[in-house]
Amino acid sequence: MYAIVDIAGQQFKVEKDQELFVHRLKGKEGDKVEFNNVLLIDNNGKVAFGTPVIDGALIKARIVEHLKGDKVLVFKKKRRKGYQKLNGHRQYLTKLFIENILEKEAKPKATKETAAKKETLEKKQVSAPETKKTAEDKPVKKKSPAAKETAKETKKPQAKKEVKKEGPATTKKAKTPEGKQAGTQKETKATGKATTSKTTTAKKKATKKPKETGDTGKDQKEKK
Repeated sequence: MYAIVDIAGQQFKVEKDQELFVHRLKGKEGDKVEFNNVLLIDNNGKVAFGTPVIDGALIKARIVEHLKGDKVLVFKKKRRKGYQKLNGHRQYLTKLFIENILEKEAKPKATKETAAKKETLEKKQVSAPETKKTAEDKPVKKKSPAAKETAKETKKPQAKKEVKKEGPATTKKAKTPEGKQAGTQKETKATGKATTSKTTTAKKKATKKPKETGDTGKDQKEKK
C-alpha cells in the first residue's frame, strides 16, 4: 500500500514505516504530524484518485530530527569580463517517519456541547418563520376613496401657492447685491480717471521751464 502526498509544496510517494526527508517543517523532534493533501492511494491494486484531494484520507507521521542537506556549490563566470563567483548552499530539512496511511479517517464523536449548540440553532430556525407569519397575518387598513380625494385637494393647492410666493422674493434678493456692486465699480472707475487726469496736469506744470530773458551783451556789462 502506498500513497502520493503533497508536503510543503512537494509531492512524495509514501509507504508505511518509511523514512522521508522533507523541507523544514514547524515542530520539535518527536512531535506527531498529519497530512491531508493525499492525491492518490493504492491499496493492493485498488486505486483511489482525488479531485484533486481524497476526502477523509490522512497520513500520520513523526518528526525524527531537523538537519541540513549536503553542500551544493554554485559557480558563476563571465568570460573576458573578469567576473567569477562561488557560493555554497545547504538546505534545511526535516526527517519524517511514516507511521500509518488511512483511506478514511474515523469521524470524532459529537460531544455534549456540540449537541447543545445544534439544538439551539434548530430552535432559532423554527421560531424565525413563526414571527414572520404573525407579521403577515396583521390586517392592513385601507383608506376610503373619499378620504384620498380630500387629502389630495388639501395638499396640492398649498404646495403650489407657497412655491409661487417664494419664487420672486428670492430672485429680487439675489439681484440687489449685484446692482450695488455694478454701481460701486462705476464710481471707482470715475474717481480713478479724475485722479489720473489731475496727476498728469500737475506733472506738465512742473516740467515747464521759466522763459529765458533776452538780455544783450551791453546790459550784462552795465550790470557788472
